[in-house]
Amino acid sequence: MKVRILVSFKDSVLDPQGQTVKNALHTMGYAAVTDVRQGKVFELDLEGVTRKEAEDLVPEISRRVLANPIIEKFDWEIIKGR
Repeated sequence: MKVRILVSFKDSVLDPQGQTVKNALHTMGYAAVTDVRQGKVFELDLEGVTRKEAEDLVPEISRRVLANPIIEKFDWEIIKGR
């Protein structure tokens, strides 16, 4: 099973890199872009776990290792396997 985890800043946290990209897009004429938030993507290959076990394991790994729960949030999805 392969899962994809997206870690990004919480909405209440300032995202200077996202703001810089937004400003660059506006400078390039993409005025329709109203906000940019940057994040990081992790893909984990899990072997020998059921979907239920993954539903317990992935959030635990995300909270403990991949994201800083004080300033970041995460979302995940299974992209391959059951």
